[in-house]
Amino acid sequence: MSLEDLASHTSTRVDPISINYKGFTVWECPPNGQGITALIALGILESLQENGVVKDLGDMKHNSAEYLHAVIESLRLAFEDSKYYVTDPDIYPIPVKELLSKRASLFDPKMAKVDVERGSPENSSDTVYFSIVDEEGNACSYINSNYHGFGTGAVPEDCGFSLHGRGAGFVLKEGHPNCLEPNKRPYHTIIPSLVTKNQDLWLTFGGHVQVLLNLIHHQFNPQVALDAPRIMIEPFNKESRSLVYAEEGIDKNAIRELQSMGHNLKEIKDWKRSVFGRGQIIERRIDQNSQIRVWCGGSDPRGDGQVIGW
Repeated sequence: MSLEDLASHTSTRVDPISINYKGFTVWECPPNGQGITALIALGILESLQENGVVKDLGDMKHNSAEYLHAVIESLRLAFEDSKYYVTDPDIYPIPVKELLSKRASLFDPKMAKVDVERGSPENSSDTVYFSIVDEEGNACSYINSNYHGFGTGAVPEDCGFSLHGRGAGFVLKEGHPNCLEPNKRPYHTIIPSLVTKNQDLWLTFGGHVQVLLNLIHHQFNPQVALDAPRIMIEPFNKESRSLVYAEEGIDKNAIRELQSMGHNLKEIKDWKRSVFGRGQIIERRIDQNSQIRVWCGGSDPRGDGQVIGW
């Protein structure tokens, strides 16, 4: 990479992509970002419920084996698509409309069937997320990331930041849409999000599918939605294949049942729970009696964030 490469780069203002889930419109940054993965998973989950393949998630016990199986398999199907298609849209056309078409034909309600290598995240990363809303309802959902730790470790002279290492998001398979090429943006994992209802802001958040399901199906408040134990699919590797981490607090009977269904599950406890990431939420609420607008926030206990209002 040369100085000329950096000097010729320009940032791009993009139009967000979205999907309607249970009457809520979930907005994400488009590819080369990974936000489409969350939207694909939500589309699959809604299709499963609409077609009676699974019960409404709100009628299931939260974090039961039945509930988590639907979430895990939907996420794997979403990763299977996004790992192949997410790349720089200026270089390679991405069938966004088709990917968000709410397909669920590959789901088996009894067994883990999705290929774990194709249906796993490509990699994970360290990020900083914040969410801001003003008194008028203008919101900013924002993520910044160096990728791993200090990114490349290269700090430009007289600058107070290091250059990120997001080039690791490329693959080296020739002919792959996300193959390393000059002047091309790689698959990117940061996914800030907004949610609207009836064209009004409802939520600005980072945390994603499980947190959103907690809010919509179980009516958890933002803090409880973030506090609730969750699962995480790890990137694929030859030794462990693709583990599903289950956070301490998920019922052990549910873990055993998921293992009997073919999921490679491992419980994670104590400080190691940091692998489950961090989320932040600001929710817009309207008091039905007084019609007064109230902002309700939550901050993930797995990190060092906080909610501040003034």
